[in-house]
Amino acid sequence: MIPDEKLHAQLPHTLRQLDLPGLGDLYRGKVRDNYSRGDRIVMITTDRVSAFDHVLGTIPFKGEVLSRLTAFWFEKVKDIAPTHLVDVPDPSVMVVKKAKALPVEIVIRGYITGSLWRDYQAGKAGAYGISWPAGLRKDQAFEKAIITPSTKAEYGKHDEPISEQEILAQELVTPEIWREATAVAHRLFARGQEWARSRGLILVDTKYEMGIAEGKLVVIDEIHTPDSSRYWVADGYQDRFAKGVDQEMLDKENIRQWLIKEHGFSGHGKPPPLTDEVRVMLARKYIEVFERLTGRTFASEVGSVAERIQRNLAAKGYA
Repeated sequence: MIPDEKLHAQLPHTLRQLDLPGLGDLYRGKVRDNYSRGDRIVMITTDRVSAFDHVLGTIPFKGEVLSRLTAFWFEKVKDIAPTHLVDVPDPSVMVVKKAKALPVEIVIRGYITGSLWRDYQAGKAGAYGISWPAGLRKDQAFEKAIITPSTKAEYGKHDEPISEQEILAQELVTPEIWREATAVAHRLFARGQEWARSRGLILVDTKYEMGIAEGKLVVIDEIHTPDSSRYWVADGYQDRFAKGVDQEMLDKENIRQWLIKEHGFSGHGKPPPLTDEVRVMLARKYIEVFERLTGRTFASEVGSVAERIQRNLAAKGYA
């Protein structure tokens, strides 16, 4: 594990954004700066962190953790799902095939927690077209994984829950593609949960983005990262669940809970600034989940992420 001094030393060098117009047309999302040209996209994962649809700031080494974990998982699932990955010219960069993204995110859950638990408590969980049984408890496992889709909003707008019936009624996705996409999601989630379990973790829930490239359904963006997924430490889950206390989390929910509990912020108004301590705390959580999942020690040098990316892209002939 990288010592805290190194995480603090990296704070002024984090990557907020990277302006490289020579790479192509830019689409800047909450976390990624995507440059497209022809049938390829150079996908730069920045160190930006977002929660409740607000970009809050940057986290040391976050982009590298997300990009390296996604490449790790893409390799691990290539036998059950094609992906858009073409090349990894830098630890924070993936070159991918351009795909027409499905207009919905496939969120799959093994437990009731997070936003679903908050909606369930408030009686708002019916938007998914699922009849939820009464008496569920926070962090309770479902008998089998459940898909709760959401719309894909532009930056600054909220993703909204949507049911399978509405997806098909609005013809957002054809029935054939939806069947294939949800089947792929179940396979990916089962693989992810199995691997996480072998590493002492619980893959609680996750979201998948998929698209059509060269006429085929492919997995795009990222998978099984602490940005797109919820991970709990397996040891102690049952005891914590029995006592009704929070699970030990290794994902972005740590930031959400800090915002809610410390500042009463859940998306409305202006978010509070992140302290350096919180930025380092989240970096530590992300690096821990990386090391647990991959079995590798995370190593990266303190210094400008932007300069390193530009050097590596130029060396590979991309810039």
